[in-house]
Amino acid sequence: MFRILIHWLISATAVYVTAHMLPGITIKSFGAALIVALVLGLINALIKPVLVFFSIPLLLLTLGLFMLVINALMLQLAAVLVDSFGVQSFWWAVLGSVCISGVSWLMNAVLNI
Repeated sequence: MFRILIHWLISATAVYVTAHMLPGITIKSFGAALIVALVLGLINALIKPVLVFFSIPLLLLTLGLFMLVINALMLQLAAVLVDSFGVQSFWWAVLGSVCISGVSWLMNAVLNI
């Protein structure tokens, strides 16, 4: 249970840092980042596997780069669901999803989780 809480805090921090790094992504507070991290986790657990399954031909054709599109769509869906979080355009969502992944990876590596 403690590990899940740590991963949730890391994801929320990654969302918060990304929103402050990129002008096309806005967030009101760290509390909103906690909600966004929770919503993103639920979206990635429930909706993303279905999208990945149906896009297997595109993923194979693009050697996995289509996953950037799927991740950006998941981030935009989270922005639609959470009022205090905003993404200006699809391209900001692509850059934001890459940045969130990078910050999460770095924090997991530093914390050795």
